[in-house]
Amino acid sequence: MIRKGHLFQSFPTMSRTLNNIVSSLQRSGTFINSLIAALTVGGQQLFSSFTFSCPCQVGKNFYYGSAFLVIPALILLVAGYALRSQMWTMTSEYCCSCAPSHRRISPLERKLACLRFFSITGRALVAPLTWLAVTLLTGTYYECAASEFASVDHYPVFDNVSASKRKEILAGFPCPKSAPSDMILARDEVALLHRFQSQMLGWILITLATIAILVSCCLARCCSPLTSLQHCYWTNHLHNERELFEQAAEQHSRLIIMQRIKKLFGFIPGKEDVKHIRIPSCQDWRDISAPSLFCMGEDLQGRYSFLGDRVDEDNEESKPEAIELKP
Repeated sequence: MIRKGHLFQSFPTMSRTLNNIVSSLQRSGTFINSLIAALTVGGQQLFSSFTFSCPCQVGKNFYYGSAFLVIPALILLVAGYALRSQMWTMTSEYCCSCAPSHRRISPLERKLACLRFFSITGRALVAPLTWLAVTLLTGTYYECAASEFASVDHYPVFDNVSASKRKEILAGFPCPKSAPSDMILARDEVALLHRFQSQMLGWILITLATIAILVSCCLARCCSPLTSLQHCYWTNHLHNERELFEQAAEQHSRLIIMQRIKKLFGFIPGKEDVKHIRIPSCQDWRDISAPSLFCMGEDLQGRYSFLGDRVDEDNEESKPEAIELKP
C-alpha cells in the first residue's frame, strides 16, 4: 500500500514536469518547428503521390520538375512570413503610415527589431528548407527535371541516334514504358545517377542549413546588445505581454459590446432576469450597419466594432421607449 501511495503521488509530479517541458518547448519554438517540419514531410509525400506525373516530353520535363521543386518552397516561405504574428506587429510598428511621425526609434530598438526579423526569417525557412531537402532526398522531381541533360555519349546504343531523337529518348526515361528495350540498362543507370546527384544536393542543403543556423545563432548572441539573462527576460516579457494583452483586449471588447447591445436592445445576453427590452428603430439599424474605422484622426475617438458609437444616451429621447416584461 505504501508503494502504491508513493506511485500515485508521483503522477502529479510527472504531469507537472511534462507540462513544464512542453511549455518550454513551445516557448522556445522547438516544438512548433518540429511540428512544421513533420507536417511538411507528410504533405510532400502526399503531394508527390497524388499530383506529380512527369510529362516525359522534350522541353517540358525541366520546367515541370523545377516547378514542383521550387514553387511549393516559395509558397511555404511566404506563408511562413504571413502566419507569424510578430511579422505583422513589426510591419505595423515600423512601416505603417498611421504610426506617430514624432516617434523616434532608438538604436537599441533597431537592433532588437533586426534580431526579431532574423528570428522570424529562421522560423519561416523551416518549412521550405524541409520541402527542398525531402524532395531532393527522394529524387523524383530532380530526375524528371534533369532527364533531358543526361550525358549518354559512352553508351554504344546511342552512337547512331540523332541529337533530336536522343533528346526525345532521354525525356522519356522518367516514364518506364517510354524507353526502348535496348536502352533499359542505360535508363536504369541514368536514373541511379540522377538519384545520386539529387540526394547529394539534399545532404549538402541540410549541412549548409545546419551550419547557417549555428552561425546565425552565434552571431545573433554576439551582436545582441542584451546579455543571456536579459535576452531570456526579454523573450519572456514579450510572450507575457502578448498573452496578457490578448486577455485584456478580449475582456475589454466584450464589456464594450455588452454595453452597446444593452443600449440597443435593453438587456445583456445571458441574463436571466430580463425585465425591460427595447425595440431598435430603423435609424438604429442603419447606424450600426454603416462601416466604421478604427482610427479616423487624432482628435476622434477610435471605433471598436460594427455597432459603432451611435447608440448612446444622447439619442435616448428620440428612440422608442423600453417595454417592461411582467412575469
